[in-house]
This record gives sequence, C-alpha cells and structure tokens, in this order.
Amino acid sequence: MVLAALTPTQALAGAWIQPKGKGQAIVKYERLSADTGFDAAGEERDLPGQRRDATLGLFAEYGVSDRLTLQLKADWQDSEDAFVDYSGRGPVEIGATWQVWRDDRNAVSLYGGYTQAGEGRNAGYAAPGVGDHDWEARVSVGRSLGDMGERWGMDGAFVELQAARRLRDGLPDETRIDATAGARIGEDWMVLGQAFGGAADGGARWLSLEASVVRDFGVWSMQAGWRQTVAGQEIPISRGPVLAIWRRF
Repeated sequence: MVLAALTPTQALAGAWIQPKGKGQAIVKYERLSADTGFDAAGEERDLPGQRRDATLGLFAEYGVSDRLTLQLKADWQDSEDAFVDYSGRGPVEIGATWQVWRDDRNAVSLYGGYTQAGEGRNAGYAAPGVGDHDWEARVSVGRSLGDMGERWGMDGAFVELQAARRLRDGLPDETRIDATAGARIGEDWMVLGQAFGGAADGGARWLSLEASVVRDFGVWSMQAGWRQTVAGQEIPISRGPVLAIWRRF
C-alpha cells in the first residue's frame, strides 16, 4: 500500500493488485453528520433533524497469485436521524480482482463481488435494514505519472479511475464512478484525493470528495482526512473526519 517507494499497487487497491503472497488490512473510522440534504431537484434543503453516521469498517485483501487478489469488506454502524436510532452490522462484501493488463506505467483490472446486506444502512439514501444482496462488476484503469510527478516536487504520483455497475435486490441498481489521485511527499508521507460518485436507477445521486494524508511507520500507516458531500439528489449532505490504520503483511 504505502512503502518507501510509492507504487500505485502499494497505495490503494484497484487497478494494481497485490503481489502473490502479499496483503494488507485497513481499519477505518468515519464520523459524518448532516443538517441539510439535496432534494430531488438537487437543491439544498433542511433535514427534519440532524443525521449522524459513525462507521467502523474493515477492508482486507490478499494476493493469491500475481494476477488475482481476494478482497473482504465489512463494517459496523452506529447512526441516528429524525426517525431512527440504531447500531448494527452493515453490509459484508467478498470479491476478487483480476489483473487484465499491466506495464511499467499503466494497469487495468476487473473486479467481481457479492454483498450480503446487514441490519444497518446498505445504501446512504436507504433506511436501515433495507436491501438483501448485491452483485458488482467493476473496471479500474490506473496510470503512474512517473517523471511528471517529480517535476511537481513529488517523489511519485498516480491517478486511477473506476467504473462499476451494482445489481441490487431490494434496492435500485446503481452505477458508480470513483477517481483517486495520490502522491508521495518525502519517504514517509503521502497525500490522497478521492471522488466517489454514483446514481441509483430512478433515484438518488451523489458525489462526495475526500482529502487525506497518510504517514508510514514501517509496515504500519496512519491516515487522517475529511469527507464531504458536494452534489447530489435525494441524499444528505454529510461531512466529517475519517481516520484509518493500515497494516501490510
């Protein structure tokens, strides 16, 4: 993920998969709140009451071969709004990423995953417990910026774009587009900028931005950042801090 010399593989899961026999685990805490939301026309409106979402999530992946990485995602949620107050398990997702193509600068991968819904929110726009199970197909394309990043004063940099289609039982199907840019500053620091966008068929739309910094401590890393909803329809305008601990093995 993040080592002495940044490669996109070591920065984020996606277009560059884990090497055979290598893996990583990330425990991430988010505490988001919202007093307003976007209505069906994309206009900002007051919510009936403040919404609070605290999530403790786990992401783990392991390279079973030089072209195949297995992945697991799960979380625990503690949330309240004007209508509900609950704690419970969120969705659990298992999947695999196949390295379709890779050279010194570029990479392409395909991901397939299955999600079993939990008793918490299985979508940011849905009530707790709504939804059953999902299937997702995702393509990721990444490029290392190489010398270009060095000219900007960075030791290494990359960009990545992901597009996904999620077929859902009990919730509308979704199309998702995510983008990431990362750069190493010195030996032990990295900055990340991410955009998470999506649209539910005939329903909610969202775009959230996240900016963070990552500090290495050997095989461990610590991440701190901020996430904010910036556009959407039928979605709360959530904002708040994100904290994570990464462990490579």
